[in-house]
Amino acid sequence: MSWGTELWDQFDNLEKHTQWGIDILEKYIKFVKERTEIELSYAKQLRNLSKKYQPKKNSKEEEEYRYTACKAFLSTLNEMNDYAGQHEVISENMTSQITVELTRYVQDLKQERKSHFHEGRKAQQHIETCWKQLESSKRRFERDCKEADRAQQYFEKMDADINVTKADVEKARQQAQTRHQMAEDSKADYSLILQKFNQEQREYYYTHIPTIFHKIQEMEERRIVRVGESMKTYAEVDRQVIPIIGKCLDEIVKAAKSIDQKNDSQLVIEAYKSGFEPPGDIEFEDYTQPMKRTVSDNSLSNSRGEGKPELKFGGKSKGKLWPFIKKNKSPKQQKEPLSHRFNEFMTSKPKIHCFRSLKRGLSLKLGAAPEDFSNLPPEQRRKKLQQKVDELNKDIQKEMDQRDAITKMKDVYLKNPQMGDPASLDHKLTEVSQNIEKLRLEAQKFEAWLAEVEGRLPARSDQARRQSGMYDTQSPATVNNCAQDRESPDGSYTEEQSQESEVKVLATDFDDEFDDEEPLPAIGTCKALYTFEGQNEGTISVVEGETLYVIEEDKGDGWTRIRRSEDEEGYVPTSYVEVYLDKNAKDS
Repeated sequence: MSWGTELWDQFDNLEKHTQWGIDILEKYIKFVKERTEIELSYAKQLRNLSKKYQPKKNSKEEEEYRYTACKAFLSTLNEMNDYAGQHEVISENMTSQITVELTRYVQDLKQERKSHFHEGRKAQQHIETCWKQLESSKRRFERDCKEADRAQQYFEKMDADINVTKADVEKARQQAQTRHQMAEDSKADYSLILQKFNQEQREYYYTHIPTIFHKIQEMEERRIVRVGESMKTYAEVDRQVIPIIGKCLDEIVKAAKSIDQKNDSQLVIEAYKSGFEPPGDIEFEDYTQPMKRTVSDNSLSNSRGEGKPELKFGGKSKGKLWPFIKKNKSPKQQKEPLSHRFNEFMTSKPKIHCFRSLKRGLSLKLGAAPEDFSNLPPEQRRKKLQQKVDELNKDIQKEMDQRDAITKMKDVYLKNPQMGDPASLDHKLTEVSQNIEKLRLEAQKFEAWLAEVEGRLPARSDQARRQSGMYDTQSPATVNNCAQDRESPDGSYTEEQSQESEVKVLATDFDDEFDDEEPLPAIGTCKALYTFEGQNEGTISVVEGETLYVIEEDKGDGWTRIRRSEDEEGYVPTSYVEVYLDKNAKDS
C-alpha cells in the first residue's frame, strides 16, 4: 500500500490532506497550551486560597491554632499548597515535553512538506515542458506534411498542363522535393521528441512521483505517530503526580483523624480558667427581726474586714469573692439589700490600694498590660508568666551558646596567633556575659512572680530578696503591702488586708532566722575575671584579678556567694569569676 502507486494522480488532494494534518497537530498543541494555562491558573488560585486562610502572624488567629481541629485545618491548607504545586508540575512538564517539542516538530514538518511538494511541482513542470515540446514537434510535422502534399499536388498539376513551360515544371518539382524533405525532417524530429517524452513520462509516473509521494506518506505517518506519542505523554504527565497528590490527600485524612475533641476541650479550660472558687450560698436575710444579721464569708455582701481568714502561702484566702463582686472596706457597716449592693457595684469605680495597683491601673488605661500580668486571673497569669520564663531561658541558652563559641574561638586565637587577635574578642565576650546577666535577672524576676502565683513563695528568703532586690524599686513595706493586693481595675482579683499584715509579719520573722545564722565556712577560692559593680542589695563589688573566698556554690540561679573578709560578703555573677573548690569541702 503506497501512495506513489495508488494515488499517482492525486497530487493536489495529497497537498490538501497533509496541510490538514499539520492544522490538526497545531490544534492539539493549542489544546495542550490552554490546558497548561488552566493548570497554572488553578494552582495559583489554590495557593491564594491557602494563603488567604493561613493564620496571620502575631494575631489572635495564631493562638486559635492550638486546637487540634484548627491544626488539622492548617495541615489541610499546607497540603493544598503542595497539591497546587503538583498542578504547577503538570503545567511545566506538559509545556516542556509536549508544547515545546511539538511546536519545534511542526516547524520541521512544514519545511519537509514544502520540500517534498516543491520537488513534486518541479517534476510536474518538467513533464509539462516535455509535453509542450512534443506538441510543438507534432504540429510542425503535421504542417510540413500538409505543405509537402500541396507542393506535390501543385507539381503534378504543372506537369500535366501542356501550356506550362518546362522551367515552371522544374521549379514546381524542386519545391515539392524541398517540402518532402522538410516533412521527413519534421517526422524524424517528432519521432525523437516522442520517444524522449515517453521515457520522461515513464520516469515521472513510475519513479519520480512514487518516490515523492512515498516520502510524503512517511512524513504523514511520522506526524500521526508523533501525535499518538504526545497523547501518551499527556497522560503520563498526569499519572506521574498522582502518587504525590495521593500523599497530600492521605495527609489531609491523617490530619482529620488527629482531631481530638477531648484535648480541645481541655485547651478551652486552660485558656479561660480563672482559678477562682464559685461563690457560696447566700444566707437568708430576715427583715422581720430587728436583730443584726450576719452573713457567711462567701456572701455577696460580705464586708472586707470581717474575720481573719486563714493565711495560705498560695496568696489565696478562704474568703475570696467571686470575680464580679465588689468588697466592702468598712467592717462594721450595716448591710444593705443585695440589690443596692449590686447597683453600687455597677456604678462605682474600682479602688487602687498601692503604688503598684496605681501603675497597673494607669497602664490599663493607656492600653499597656502590666509587666507581671497582674491584670489577669490567677490561672491565666500563671500561664503567661511560665511562657515568659520559658522564653527568657531560651534566650539565656542562646547567649550562653554564643559565649561558648566566642570562648572557643579565643582559645584557637591563643594557640594560633596568626589566625587572629584574642584581645579583639574580649569586648564581645564581656557584652555577651552582660546580656546573660541581664536575662538571668529578668528570668529571676518572672520566676519570683511565678512562684508567688503558684504559692511557692509565701515569704521571700534571703536569696529571693537578693534576686529581687536588683529589680524592685519599692521599699520592703510597700512590696509586702502590694504583693497580696491584686485588685485589678475591674475588681476581679482581691485579697484581705488582714492577710497582707500577717504575710508581712511572717516575712519579717523569716528574715530574722537568717540574721541569727553563723557565718558559712569557705569551701574554696575564686578569681574575678571581670570587674563587677555590686550596686544592688545582697551583691558585692569585685575587681578583675582579685582573689576571694567562696562560701556558697551556684545553685542554678547564676550567682555565687563569696567573702572578702569576715564582715564583707555577698553575691556575684558566676560568669564573672573562676571558682576553685577545695576537694575536701566538695566531698563533704
